[in-house]
Amino acid sequence: MNYDLKIFDDLDELSEFFSTELKKQVDSTDNKINLALSGGNTPKYIFKFLVEHFAKKISWDKINFFWGDERCVPPTDDDSNYKMAYENLLSKISVPGKNIFRIKGEEVPEGEAKRYSEVINKTLPQQNHLPVFDLIMLGIGEDGHTASIFPDQLHLLYESKICSVAVHPATTQKRITLTGKVINNARNIVFIVTGKNKSKIVDSILTYNIESKNYPATYIKPVAGNLIWLLDKEASSLLKGN
Repeated sequence: MNYDLKIFDDLDELSEFFSTELKKQVDSTDNKINLALSGGNTPKYIFKFLVEHFAKKISWDKINFFWGDERCVPPTDDDSNYKMAYENLLSKISVPGKNIFRIKGEEVPEGEAKRYSEVINKTLPQQNHLPVFDLIMLGIGEDGHTASIFPDQLHLLYESKICSVAVHPATTQKRITLTGKVINNARNIVFIVTGKNKSKIVDSILTYNIESKNYPATYIKPVAGNLIWLLDKEASSLLKGN
């Protein structure tokens, strides 16, 4: 697997790197950047860091905000990835409402997956007959899931649809997720993983051991883009040489 690995002493260092790279990407083009956000505690920290240190440094009007996945709940629900991003980032920066493309988790899941697919198809440039995101933020669960592609639903990696409906294997909560083909068509994919509890699965995926084939995150390999792993010391602690 070809990837760029960066390890940081703490979350502030990691957030500084991500924020600086995002600014560089925005500054490098006159076009809009199409960014897919991730949910979770580490992205929440990064969003707060962006507000505190980069609110006035990044041309937010040049970014279109999408989501890699969403729980099928209203935008006021604490489970909502949109709510987390809005409260910690979007409501605190100068971004036009027309640049925010949320997944409507309160709608019928199958219909919303189709609608969001159409929005993405219409808004993003195309390559390989698929939409191309400039940057997709991803995390991994302790079961190896990424976005909302879970180990028992590996078929979502190869779906022809842009978005599909996933079901959390433990809670049976429905989610809407980007599929593997669209994720792998991005120009830049950034896995952001922190914490000792993720170290075993990070080691498995990055060293491609016998267990890794069961983990959806293993199959995230950009067709023509860049794959970057941003880890803190704890998440990287089982990797050789770290």
